[in-house]
Amino acid sequence: MTKTLLRGRILTFHARPCDASDTDAFTYIEDGALLLSDGQIIASGPHADVAGQAPEAQVIDHRPHLLMAGFIDTHIHFPQVQVVASWGAKLLDWLSDYTFPAEAEYANAQHSRAMARVFCDLLTDHGTTTAVAFCSVHKSSAEALFSEAQSRNMRMIAGKTMMDRNASPAVHDTAQSSYNDSTALIAQWHGRNRLSYAITPRFAITSTPEQLEMARTLAAEHPSCFIQTHLSENHAEIVETKRLYPQARDYLDIYESHGLLGPRTLLGHALHLEHREVEALAATGSHPVFCPTSNLFLGSGLFDDAHLRAHGIDSGIATDIGGGTSYSMLQTLNEGYKVLQLQDQTLHALQAFDWITRGNAAVLGLSDKIGTLAPGTEADIVVLDARATPAMAVRMDRAERLDEELFVLQMMGDDRAIVQTYVAGAPQKTV
Repeated sequence: MTKTLLRGRILTFHARPCDASDTDAFTYIEDGALLLSDGQIIASGPHADVAGQAPEAQVIDHRPHLLMAGFIDTHIHFPQVQVVASWGAKLLDWLSDYTFPAEAEYANAQHSRAMARVFCDLLTDHGTTTAVAFCSVHKSSAEALFSEAQSRNMRMIAGKTMMDRNASPAVHDTAQSSYNDSTALIAQWHGRNRLSYAITPRFAITSTPEQLEMARTLAAEHPSCFIQTHLSENHAEIVETKRLYPQARDYLDIYESHGLLGPRTLLGHALHLEHREVEALAATGSHPVFCPTSNLFLGSGLFDDAHLRAHGIDSGIATDIGGGTSYSMLQTLNEGYKVLQLQDQTLHALQAFDWITRGNAAVLGLSDKIGTLAPGTEADIVVLDARATPAMAVRMDRAERLDEELFVLQMMGDDRAIVQTYVAGAPQKTV
């Protein structure tokens, strides 16, 4: 069996660091190596130790670059690749004017397949090796994305969007058809290779109570599936949601009363939460997802990370393409840092990189498989160059510590800083 040895500086996390002095939370090795075989990391440590375990291994020397676990994006919309940077609207108008017309095109299976290739290329070009994706309402869109991810042996969590009202007819399903299509997709794809299914009611505005009941049934029948939806992104959305569900105590109660909360539930945005909602998130172990570039672009609001952490809530962080404006998790951290600064909250660079690797893996319950460089985990790896642009190189001339280098990557990095991305040990970028 062919073995590959990657040499370079390696950084991996074991817990969320407080700061650079919290060395128990991470491991950094100046001359490190990763030994890969059959899509897994089989050894990790100092180069001298790892190289001695497999002298026959093919060596790829990435020095002086930094090797980390591949990035994980916990909320992204596959059918929105062609509406990124569509000018000027708040959430509900933006959906009607741009998103729903674009998603209607995914009824065409050929278009879905073509865009799935583009989508996966864009993810890996930016260092992302795992994504949690919304597909369109069409079964063919999910089939295309799962098929493309499988061909790359890429870990993908995705689902057909369920939406049976308050959108153009071209992107409507029905409560029954959403159940039937989701059931078929789960049978075909969930648990196959590195693929998982996410039961995906878009949000309460576009689902009738009958459809949310179907989502509840799916979740009960398939408890190992994920659940993804949206929560409290925009004030007008919240008002309309409460109008449609007048019996609900609050927005979150709509999902709660339909049995859709729990440790495998991901709730995009969660910006404008009431006290009871925060308590319910904590009690159920559900996970908000911070989408900073989207929240700023659509003027939706500021994510209160410190308040949620104080209640023991673990949140994901994500790009939210196409409301989000960059596929780069580095640029997502850039904007996330600024959102928290506006609220007198801090995001240390080590915490930031833990968040997009081990932290997001823990939110997904997958930290035994992805998000670290531990032996026995899947060989999803990103190689980073903090001198990728002239401006970064000039800044790096003054950097003296690892956390400074990480902060340069966080604030100035993008796809140009990604030297290589390995998915299950296979390089994805042509260099």
